[in-house]
Amino acid sequence: MNTICRKFCGCLAVAVATLLPATVPASASEKVVPPSDGDLAAAVSVAAQPDAIGLARSNFRQVDHIEPQRITMGEKGFPVYTLNPDFVTGIAGAPAGVLRSVAVTATADSGQKATLQAMPEGPGKWVAASVFSGNDEETLSGRLRPGSVLLNEPQINGWYELRPDGVVLLQASLPQSPVGKLLPLAEYQRNVHGRYADKMPGSDYQRDGGIGFAQAAAPPAADTGLPASIVAGLIAAGVAGVAVVLFAVRRRRALTPR
Repeated sequence: MNTICRKFCGCLAVAVATLLPATVPASASEKVVPPSDGDLAAAVSVAAQPDAIGLARSNFRQVDHIEPQRITMGEKGFPVYTLNPDFVTGIAGAPAGVLRSVAVTATADSGQKATLQAMPEGPGKWVAASVFSGNDEETLSGRLRPGSVLLNEPQINGWYELRPDGVVLLQASLPQSPVGKLLPLAEYQRNVHGRYADKMPGSDYQRDGGIGFAQAAAPPAADTGLPASIVAGLIAAGVAGVAVVLFAVRRRRALTPR
């Protein structure tokens, strides 16, 4: 697993950007909507384009400090779902996750791996949006049972197996439930409602900038080895904010090549 250090302002940007995006499409069905075979093929095709390979090359350069002579893009796409804001707020019939992207693994000739995220941009159209270090999506997708999908709770960098009857935590930077234990959907909904319902788009939390923005003065923090400003922000933001910072530190979004 690659460890990346990033300026705190970068973490703040990721914190705001990943806090339950307002543009996620809602669904009234009780189950997640899988991508069609055509969509999967289109996403994999986009990952093989020169601009997508350029994104992967930029990630390898920045994260692994290598300059690959050859990059091989995977021939299989792995659907990735993200926590649904409608499920968090308790809208009846809303699925726990909505499709966020299709992940395609990029492998450098030296063996390092990265994951390209192909995201939908209109009916039948996909775009290479970002690249992250490692290949968690491929690895974790291989652990799913038939009929399950891979669900990401970005605030804790949590990865779940989403089943019709519940979720099973596979791994997380800040676990909120035991790894490997089935959590019924109703219980999971109550949990995420308590963690995020007051931090949705349009909330006071978001308007105040979330973690690190427009925070009231905090009392001096105990010496934890972190700058006092970061500690104050973490205290003010609570569990969700802490988790976003962990997520930002763990995986770095590659810059678009110039």
